[in-house]
Amino acid sequence: MKQGLIFDIKPYAINDGPGIRIAVFFKGCPLNCTWCHNPESISPHVQKMFTLSKCIACGECVKACPKNACRLDPDEGIITNPELCKLCGKCAEVCPTGATEMSGKLINPGDLMKRIRKETILFDQSKGGVTFSGGEPLQQPEYLIELLDECGREGIHRAVDTSGFAKTEILLEVAKRTDLFLYDLKMMDPVKHKKYTGVSNEKILDNLRILAETGAKINIRYPMIKGINADEEDIREIAEYVSKLPGDKKEVSILPYHKLAEVKHKKLGNHYILEGMAEPGPEEQEKAIRIFEEYGLNASIGG
Repeated sequence: MKQGLIFDIKPYAINDGPGIRIAVFFKGCPLNCTWCHNPESISPHVQKMFTLSKCIACGECVKACPKNACRLDPDEGIITNPELCKLCGKCAEVCPTGATEMSGKLINPGDLMKRIRKETILFDQSKGGVTFSGGEPLQQPEYLIELLDECGREGIHRAVDTSGFAKTEILLEVAKRTDLFLYDLKMMDPVKHKKYTGVSNEKILDNLRILAETGAKINIRYPMIKGINADEEDIREIAEYVSKLPGDKKEVSILPYHKLAEVKHKKLGNHYILEGMAEPGPEEQEKAIRIFEEYGLNASIGG
């Protein structure tokens, strides 16, 4: 039975598709967006995270480490030697405050389905379901398809949140088993896209058009980052492209940028570059909604 690497499971999710849902976050993403709200999702490997403010310097993790990879520093807290650390997670298991935690856990489909089934009463009452997100769930296609098939057999509504940066044949196989796609569309300029995400948007746009041609239900998710992709010209380019996609008019969810990920970057030991990025204000968000409406698109904040 194939296992998948998952970094989070969130019940009672209300911003990841219709109704009350359970959101399953796959680890690993081919993009490296400058503004990423889930930086722990990017690496396809288990990672160790540390929060200095939570550390009480008890030294339990140092004693528990079988490879002597941890040491206690009076100023920086726990310092891990990456050459010795095997990411076994024993340090996180004994940490009394959660200062040390592991991001990423291998879970087999059967165990994950047991967790999903616990929420089926809420699904039925709210017309919700399960959303497979990330990271990029299409990075683990066999695992994802097995879960989608099982959810389909049990009548559970299935949504897939994707960047669209994947092999087209994988996307189309997933489409046969998916009730709703939450499809990220960040910007139209290919040069800017590569600068801020690390990849070209050519495959993303081609896959979106091909997916729309199948008649798949697609909700466009536009992360709005002031200073990056929130100028009127940027928004109009996205709106025009989406309005011309085959099939029914697509719903657009505007996801305003926020700085909450800064804490996660610190936990990972990353340097978070905030320069040039800002949260769009309410008036700017409302203006974006009006622009999408000019192109016949129903847009809303969040969701």
